[in-house]
Amino acid sequence: MTIRTRLVVPCYNEAARLRPGDFLDFLAARPDAALLFVDDGSTDGTGRILAELAARAEGRAEVLTLPRNAGKARAVHEGVAAALAGGSELVGYWDADLSTPLDAVASFEETLAALPRVDLVMGARVKLLGRDIQRLATRHYAGRVFATAASLVLGLGVYDTQCGAKLFRSRSGVADAFREPFRSKWIFDVEMLARFVRAVGPAEAASRIYEFPLLRWRHAPGSKLMPHHTLRAAWDLLLIAIGG
Repeated sequence: MTIRTRLVVPCYNEAARLRPGDFLDFLAARPDAALLFVDDGSTDGTGRILAELAARAEGRAEVLTLPRNAGKARAVHEGVAAALAGGSELVGYWDADLSTPLDAVASFEETLAALPRVDLVMGARVKLLGRDIQRLATRHYAGRVFATAASLVLGLGVYDTQCGAKLFRSRSGVADAFREPFRSKWIFDVEMLARFVRAVGPAEAASRIYEFPLLRWRHAPGSKLMPHHTLRAAWDLLLIAIGG
């Protein structure tokens, strides 16, 4: 069967958090989907776990190994570039800890099918009644401040740029946003959106991006993001604002 959807999963020292069974169950239920794991120079057992997972996936899970740790931005860029070369209709990236469950992929696909004008579906961690969004309060409020700043820079009212669950049409202008490596290490999602906005214009971009309020999202311990990274993120946001 033709691979319609290919997901990139960046990994760095994820041995303690990876759940191979969940990825294999996803592939078993989705014969039209494939996974591309990017091992970003891990120094724990991540490489071994990914190799074993790929061996059990009957050719629908690949591992791209970077020679040294280059950061999530580079891992996503390299993975998406490789996934686009594979010719799949839909390409996206998903956090390895599965904070966003893989069953959300189907909802993203359904959104793209129902809205032909939309090129990019982004998960949004909105705590609404009836939805199971378990996020640290400090992260939530810091995220609201950052989202406001990112919205001003992008000229779009974006609620959640940093959720690690995104899916887009490979033939769209979004794919062009991945042609060059990202300069930003921590907020490459904003840089990707900024490239798209600059390519098509703010009004056009607003009609071609859809934020999907997730049904479930759970904070997974072991995040690589540290408090001092906030300063670097602010500097990167300034560079994006001036087009640097």
